[in-house]
Amino acid sequence: MSRTSKVVTGVALIGVAGVAGLVTTEQLRHHDGPPVPTAVSTSTAEVTRKTISERQYVSGTLGYAGSYALTAGGQGTLTWVPPIGTVVNRGDPLYEVDGQRVTLMYGGRPAWRDFTSGMTDGVDVEQLEGNLRDLGFGQGLTVDQKFTSATYAAIRRWQQAVHLPVTGAVGLGAITFLPGAFRVSGHETKPGAQVHPGEPVETGTSNTPSVNLSVSTQQLGWIKVDTPVVVILPDGKSRNGKVSAIGAATAAGATGGGANSNNGSTGGATVAVTLSIEGEITGFIDQASVQVWVIRATHPDVLIVPIAALNSVSDGKYDVIVVGATGTKRVPVQTGLFDDLAGLAEVSGDGISEGQKVQVPSENG
Repeated sequence: MSRTSKVVTGVALIGVAGVAGLVTTEQLRHHDGPPVPTAVSTSTAEVTRKTISERQYVSGTLGYAGSYALTAGGQGTLTWVPPIGTVVNRGDPLYEVDGQRVTLMYGGRPAWRDFTSGMTDGVDVEQLEGNLRDLGFGQGLTVDQKFTSATYAAIRRWQQAVHLPVTGAVGLGAITFLPGAFRVSGHETKPGAQVHPGEPVETGTSNTPSVNLSVSTQQLGWIKVDTPVVVILPDGKSRNGKVSAIGAATAAGATGGGANSNNGSTGGATVAVTLSIEGEITGFIDQASVQVWVIRATHPDVLIVPIAALNSVSDGKYDVIVVGATGTKRVPVQTGLFDDLAGLAEVSGDGISEGQKVQVPSENG
């Protein structure tokens, strides 16, 4: 995008409450140097010195972070699955096989063996003990990697509370470890069907709201994990956030672009990007469209004026009208970064300095 087009875009953003900003800028453009008369009223804005960030607009959708596909850990008849949209928390059943619950517990490592007296030490034991403690069954239990008599007793208390056979041991497939709560989004197998280890049962996400983007691989040159963003929610409120995850590239023509298919892709591969945002999302609507402004570059300690103060002269050059005690004068400036979201531009030049007043269209003009 040329700098001239950026100025027009930025003025349009500032003029949301009216068109004065755009009309005034068009009328103030000149080629010969003297000011051009305008019927639109003007006011002034102060030249400030601070940090400016240039942001790129992309469209996104509200959703939930993470994606999980649960597979059966044992063999039997699938007898129950929770309805789509159900949020399964620690200690709740994810599904049932042969009438026995498969319980969600939190942890980063999957279960790979039975939990029973005499087993070797391991991080899986520590995960199980931590969950038993957090579920309220950890009396006298030390959370470590050792399966002890206290572990055995805690398992029995848990099994009795949830109406499982009280054995003091947990067989492979009876629990599933996930990083957090699980939100059911789909069923891969219907109740009544036979399942075998490794076969899909259901799909879902975490219960953490997030913003999801689908961007072109070219845009990954400036979209990185922890890149700051500003998200404009459906209710008009803005939230700061950052890029939390970047997925694998998806081949051209694959589905899933959704509301984000206009994010600069020209038929090439796209990449799923997940954003985390600060604060509560009010009025959350799954799959609702949101505006996302991704920071591409930041310049600290620079002179800044409203984009509406810039007047296009020629050949991509600009000036501003400095307002002083004795009148006005046009001062040539060089432009740097443009923050279209805030309606600000970085400027420099011999005749421009912090604290000066520059002419801008009046908000009431």
